[in-house]
Amino acid sequence: MTWEIAFIFLLLVFAVFSFTLEKLPTDLTAITLFGAVMLGGLLPWAEKLPGPDALIRVFANPAPITIAAMFVISVAMQKCGAIDLLAGALGRVATIGPRKFLPLMILSVALISAFTNNTPVVVVFMPVVLSLARTMDVPASKLLIPLSYASIFGGTCTLVGTSTNILASEFMKEAGQVPLAMFELAWVGLPLLLVATVYLSLFSFRLLPKRETLTSILSEEERKEFLTEAFVQKGSKLKGKTVDESGILKGKSLRVLEIVRSEVVLRGNPKTIPLKEGDRLVLSCRPSGFAHARSLEGLNLIAEKNLGLETIAAHEGSIVEGVIGPRSNLSGRKIKNLNFRQRFNMIILAVHRKGINVREKMGELKFNFGDTLLLMGTDRAIEELRKSDDILLLDRPATPAKSGRKKMPLVIGTLAVIILLVSLNLVPIVAASLIGCGFLFLTGCLHTKEAYQGIDWSIIFLIYGMLGIGLAMQETGAASLISGGMVSLVETLFSDSIKPYALLAGIYLCTAILTELLSNNATIVLMAPIALGIATDLGIDPRPLFIATAIAASASFSTPIGYQTNTYVYGVGGYKFRDFAKIGLPLNLLYFTVSVLLIPRIWPL
Repeated sequence: MTWEIAFIFLLLVFAVFSFTLEKLPTDLTAITLFGAVMLGGLLPWAEKLPGPDALIRVFANPAPITIAAMFVISVAMQKCGAIDLLAGALGRVATIGPRKFLPLMILSVALISAFTNNTPVVVVFMPVVLSLARTMDVPASKLLIPLSYASIFGGTCTLVGTSTNILASEFMKEAGQVPLAMFELAWVGLPLLLVATVYLSLFSFRLLPKRETLTSILSEEERKEFLTEAFVQKGSKLKGKTVDESGILKGKSLRVLEIVRSEVVLRGNPKTIPLKEGDRLVLSCRPSGFAHARSLEGLNLIAEKNLGLETIAAHEGSIVEGVIGPRSNLSGRKIKNLNFRQRFNMIILAVHRKGINVREKMGELKFNFGDTLLLMGTDRAIEELRKSDDILLLDRPATPAKSGRKKMPLVIGTLAVIILLVSLNLVPIVAASLIGCGFLFLTGCLHTKEAYQGIDWSIIFLIYGMLGIGLAMQETGAASLISGGMVSLVETLFSDSIKPYALLAGIYLCTAILTELLSNNATIVLMAPIALGIATDLGIDPRPLFIATAIAASASFSTPIGYQTNTYVYGVGGYKFRDFAKIGLPLNLLYFTVSVLLIPRIWPL
């Protein structure tokens, strides 16, 4: 083993720990690794060695460009209301009951996920499913994991179903193989969809928990409250006292949410902050709380003009749940640094993250994608927040603009033409997708700004970074070392006739395990060179091994961190980590069994 290979293995260990611990964003981890292999001289630089520059080889890969273009197509599908249309149709059949509704939901979500990015599908369907769960009187936690899984099922049926398939197709092309056809994966994807649908229909209601959502941690009385502001008068006896000492909280009919001093929200627990003259207290009261607040000497609920303070009025507050969306500008920022109340006119009551409802010391939390928030505000503030991409409200399905619906035939037609051109092998997918994006811009179906915002740039940079690592594995011989080790192990355990099938099973298992810890895109980039090395050592067709890595890289069912849609439903459903393992491990086993049995029959080894 050379020092270069040892260095690559060290970087891979760092990658696994970084992706798993989530201390750094995944894209930052990938770009850091890419920079490390470049600085370490592990990739051929044009000025040092003959041949293409490593940077050119990585960034000339058309897969990330294709993926970005398909993000744009997905945004157009969402903006025009095409996804909402199917979601609305699904909502009209809720009367059939939850057990009949579940397989219908899975098949519907899988159908649309086969042709658009998974995340916007789940984003649109989630409020619909939550609403239908209330209508059917079934816990939403029984339906949200199947919703996420359904988007994964659909992604394994077509070339454009997920970015993983596009990457796998590009690796096939680089290996001298024919790229994946549009519906080639359906030979194994459709049987997997049917088997998984039957499994979830039989066992979801048994294995998934009846778990609370954020609103359930509040009593019925707490959900019907009034928001108001009061100020501490000059000469008030409350001066210098904390809220706990002041008697404001006597009884359970009033809560102090924030203290505002000189138009700045004070950090820390509002109960322990000494009050000063002119301080504003943001109060949440039940009707009886107003009487108690008005009885406190030195605390005024009615503004006086000579104090130079704007009129303070009471409004009925509504409580809603929201989730940090994939395009949120809040992600990665601490709550205390956001001036959240001034920005959104909303109060954060609790945050749900990784199976825990947080109601204390929230100011130090950094928002992450998938965090679920319990918010209180006036109806007007809620409607304003509903227009934002930062927080997606879950109280009711979003209503797409009517102007967007007029463009629906053009958007659906564009997607259909892309599928047709690629299916007939008339145009490469990268060209077809870019032409489709250009047509959408020219026809006004989508503005360029909306398109740029709709691209998940973290995934694009993650892919570029991991492509650098994959190339370094090939250049240093690390991929050959791993593949050679796997072949040697199998040769000692199995006969020559069974050897290729054992390696197919082995490559699937390795990919499936890695995708639960890393992202699906990072996993396919790491495993594709190894699959190619195994095929070269054995002298077999690499295509079935590439197919196995593509399927396994998307089969992330056992953890909430391996696939973005799993992370998204994690907080909203009130799940714990073990909930995914409980229902996901048997599903992983089913996927493995069906894939290993079908792939060699369709693509002979």
